[in-house]
Amino acid sequence: MALLAEEVVEEWLNRQGYFTIRGAKKGVQEMDLLAVRFTDSGIECRHLEVQASVNPISYLTPLPKDVREKTGRGPANPKHRSDDELRRGVGEWVQKKYDHPGKQKARERLAPGPWSKELVVGRLKYEVERTMIADAGVTVRNLSDVFADLKRRGPLLEGAAGTHLVELVELTAAPSLPI
Repeated sequence: MALLAEEVVEEWLNRQGYFTIRGAKKGVQEMDLLAVRFTDSGIECRHLEVQASVNPISYLTPLPKDVREKTGRGPANPKHRSDDELRRGVGEWVQKKYDHPGKQKARERLAPGPWSKELVVGRLKYEVERTMIADAGVTVRNLSDVFADLKRRGPLLEGAAGTHLVELVELTAAPSLPI
């Protein structure tokens, strides 16, 4: 599901005139989507991560490393977290996903920043994470809003890699036709 969601988000970016790279790697670190476009005022650079759970069973962000070591709980343990644990887990997640030095260097080699930090999500089990992620400087978007914008915007070109997937999704959302 995540790869399909990434393809939809990539199509959304392409329709806005962004050149995109999906799955860019620096060592073992991966960036879901990097997007760049040239405007009259300069270069716009975006780093997007995509998380598309339909039925999330736990937190999006991991349990903080020190808590895992102290308690033996796994990073995705669904047990209730205190606000402090959640905030620190969000901080570690943002550091790993966006602020990792290798990722920063790779982005700067592609285009001089600043690079936005963005997250596109399907559903979150704990909405408080959305607020904490946004408070950490990440723009959080709903995947449903991306679909709505795709439908409203329409294609820039007559066809592209993600166009057929978006059309298929639109077809499933259309009213049934009599046979």
